[in-house]
Amino acid sequence: MNTSIYYFSGTGNAKRVSEWISNITEESGFSSKLINIDELASRRSIEKPDSELIGFASPTHGFNFPPIMLNFLWHFPKARKGQKAFIVNTRAGMKMGKLFLPGLSGIAQLFAALVLILKGYAIIAMKPVDMPSNWISFHPGMRQKVVASIIEKREETTKRFARKMYSGKKNYRALFDIVQDLVIAPISLLYYAIGRFVLAKTFIASSDCIQCNLCIKNCPVNAIHYVNNRPFWSYKCESCMRCMNACPTRAIETAHGFVITLGILLDIVGIAYLNTLLNYENLLTSYLPKIAAVLSILAINSVIFFVFLLIIYRLMHFLLRFKCFEKLIIYSSFTKYKFWRRYKPKF
Repeated sequence: MNTSIYYFSGTGNAKRVSEWISNITEESGFSSKLINIDELASRRSIEKPDSELIGFASPTHGFNFPPIMLNFLWHFPKARKGQKAFIVNTRAGMKMGKLFLPGLSGIAQLFAALVLILKGYAIIAMKPVDMPSNWISFHPGMRQKVVASIIEKREETTKRFARKMYSGKKNYRALFDIVQDLVIAPISLLYYAIGRFVLAKTFIASSDCIQCNLCIKNCPVNAIHYVNNRPFWSYKCESCMRCMNACPTRAIETAHGFVITLGILLDIVGIAYLNTLLNYENLLTSYLPKIAAVLSILAINSVIFFVFLLIIYRLMHFLLRFKCFEKLIIYSSFTKYKFWRRYKPKF
């Protein structure tokens, strides 16, 4: 089966996996084409591929595919007669001693498979690949020795998966995790609706920034631009970590101290806000059905939340020009310190 593999990769995991599969494609006597979707001229007007087998590889963000891949799948052409597809998602793999620990896929595989089936593709293989977790906003990067051992292990299992696929055997390994994936499905929906926007407003650039523009040039969704001569992250950011890991001076940080302080302040005002919210709901239910009242509250709250977050982030960005404030924010960020290791991207 001649194969086209479309991939998105923030810090290199999905690209590595795509290359491993591509190597086995050619080893099996077929042609292989790798397409990085964030380098396409358009992700909405996609030329219909003529390969017999189409592959999709992407990292897992918030227990789902990131919006860039979801939108790509949604606009992908319908299948030609007899075209097949496979899906690979990389997820947060860890290691404890000699034990390799798996990550969680959530609805990444399930939603992608549903979209492709509706477009007429026959899904012949679905596999999660537990690559080194690189979501360093939440945890430090692993030691290089650990990263290398995980990659070596997953290269072996991925190539075994590909050989099985090209031998004509179907492989639905991803469905083995369907119970826990469905259990955490609500989290993936919350991340898509709220979480990704919050994370977009946690990135800052310190005065170590040399304005090399690598973060702006390499951002796959054009989410970074300059405000007051300093990189500014918009709501389009998908937290792929490419900018943070590519920064040559480690100037890009996650403002952990700022986020924790903001969370405490929100908790303090939360009780008073809840009382106001209940009174507002009572007022609305006197004019609207219960469901309509609840939906209107959710809509208003969402608008208030995102406007508030944007204002606070703008304020913080403005205050970073003052050395004392910048030091407070930077030195309360875990990503400032050497023990909070970073990866070298391979996107």
